Amino acid sequence: MAKRTTTRATAKGGVATARRYARTVLATLAALLAVPAAQAQHGAVDGEWRFYNGDSGATKYSPLDQIDRDNAAQLQIAWRRPPVDASILDQAPDLRYGNSFRATPIMVDGVLYAPNPIGFVEAFDAGTGETIWVEEPFAGGAEGYRGTGTRGVSWWGEGEEARILLQRGEYLMALDPATGERIEHFGDGGRVNLSDALPGGLVHAWSGIPFVARDVVVVGHTTNDTFAAMEAPRGDTRAYDVRTGELRWVFHVIPQGGEFGVETWEDGSWEYTGHGSVWSIFSADEERGILYMPMSSPTSDMYGGHRPGDNLYAQAVVAVEAETGERLWHFQTIRHPLWDYDLPAAPVLMDITVDGRDIEAVAVVTKQAFVYVLDRVTGEPVWPIEDRPVPQSDVPGEVTAATQPFPTKPPPFDLQGSTEDNLIDFTPELRQEALEIVSRYTIGPLFTPPTIRDDGPGGNLGTIQLPGSQGGANWHGAAFDPETQRFYVPSETGPFVADIEPGDPDFTNLRYVKGTRLWMGGPQGLPLFKPPYGRITAYDMSAGGILWQEPNGQGPTDHPAIRHLNLGPLGNPGRPAPLLTRTLLFAGEGSDAMIVAGRLQPGQPLETAPSYGEPIFRAWDKATGEIVAEIDLPAGTTGAPMTYMHEGRQYIVVAVGGREVAPEWIALSLP
Repeated sequence: MAKRTTTRATAKGGVATARRYARTVLATLAALLAVPAAQAQHGAVDGEWRFYNGDSGATKYSPLDQIDRDNAAQLQIAWRRPPVDASILDQAPDLRYGNSFRATPIMVDGVLYAPNPIGFVEAFDAGTGETIWVEEPFAGGAEGYRGTGTRGVSWWGEGEEARILLQRGEYLMALDPATGERIEHFGDGGRVNLSDALPGGLVHAWSGIPFVARDVVVVGHTTNDTFAAMEAPRGDTRAYDVRTGELRWVFHVIPQGGEFGVETWEDGSWEYTGHGSVWSIFSADEERGILYMPMSSPTSDMYGGHRPGDNLYAQAVVAVEAETGERLWHFQTIRHPLWDYDLPAAPVLMDITVDGRDIEAVAVVTKQAFVYVLDRVTGEPVWPIEDRPVPQSDVPGEVTAATQPFPTKPPPFDLQGSTEDNLIDFTPELRQEALEIVSRYTIGPLFTPPTIRDDGPGGNLGTIQLPGSQGGANWHGAAFDPETQRFYVPSETGPFVADIEPGDPDFTNLRYVKGTRLWMGGPQGLPLFKPPYGRITAYDMSAGGILWQEPNGQGPTDHPAIRHLNLGPLGNPGRPAPLLTRTLLFAGEGSDAMIVAGRLQPGQPLETAPSYGEPIFRAWDKATGEIVAEIDLPAGTTGAPMTYMHEGRQYIVVAVGGREVAPEWIALSLP
């Protein structure tokens, strides 16, 4: 087994640089270790939901228990709300927006705040869903309402001062929570143009949530992922003063000259390689002032011959000082990334007890179905993480990393590897058809590299990647119960074709570019691999083992080829976000509104596509995985659910929508 270090926050080479950083980091960590245990991992407080993920530690947990296993089946719709307020439609009657409505409200002082599908914040009553105020556009007329939605907003308050922070298009904005009016002394008249910090006239875009940590608000970046050339803009993380909007710091997601980790970009590739941003959601240890950043792929996401080396900080979790942006530690989950395995969700803070030791940890769920559990102050693994040899690429110019980090605990939460053992085997006939389907593809264990597509007779059509680039886990994330130290991870089993093609020199300077990237269907319209196709895994984090694992959804049990087998639930491959309360785990199944139809194989049913889910919302017994309630919804869940208490009543609110069903907010409560 290779001896290469994965437990230290250092890159290969650059010893002098590492030592220089180490002196600063050790002094900082010594101060951080002296801070009392953080509270950011104990869930929402006071019956409110002030953070997108419940708290700054992304636990998705609330201690509310009015809704419990004895009455959850009585949940009914308390109120419904359209995604765009009527006052906007009055001014822009031709407004168009999609049905994949991903926002989650926050709730403070009896008011819900959320962006609508065009990115404008609406405030509505927590008990009725009725409008309190709607954000006004900067420009008048219908054109002023053009925009795209994001996943949420953030709240900041200190003394008598408070504000809602949002990002829409290229602007970071601050609004008065009471009125929705812009806070004029924030930036230029209430907004900061995020594009001003970008080179070459680029326009900033992001679908995440401005994240407040201490007195800064942090924003990521969504860079165009066409990967048309070796050169691309970096998706740097930026932090702004939460009071004034002044730029406080910039973290280079690809290290620049003289910075820590630049040695991992060989042949000077750091100078031109781009992307690598945080497109997902941040988390933080507020008391210690540590910000956690889940990084994504560099240019390009499936071929890296032009960027030899490990390529920090691609697909790493990076901890920085929130107020300065100074790197404290990092852990790279994939070296020299080739699989589009971006870190898709906020790292989750948790206090756990392992072998009698109290550990303040952070857990990172991944598309490749691993959970990496690290000390959140030092970055050291809680359980050993082994470097294991992985398959190597035979693509000309590609230099694959010899090893990748494999956690010894917890075990994976979904199928890994497009191996024959994982192929569907309900009947011998289905098994044989599955073998025939994969005969024209490269299959293999996790981290089998992408291969060159050949559409000629008998040619190889690429590598079947499992999990695919949508996971495993994705942006819906996971949830942690601080009272029981249990961790809940929804996932999908969605294979994907990792194929690349020679680049056309008239259009790109990349030697190879991504190919079809289709989702893989299986025999007779069934999935290609074994179920569950969507599942929820419950971990006991004190032991690092699986407590239970259950399919989420019925799946194709009524398919004519297998109906007679009475297999029971097989799970749907949706993207449901979990919600934990003191008594229950709640989750939908996702929605067909999220399916990218252009990724389907010809004739592949929607039901086998990653993101597919039925319009059902479930309550689960947290200890056993037993379903205690199933609530029918108008459409599948497209956003993450949240919960709060208002005037003595507990509510659960979630965004729903479908390919053929208009989006809306649904609030559930007891009669």
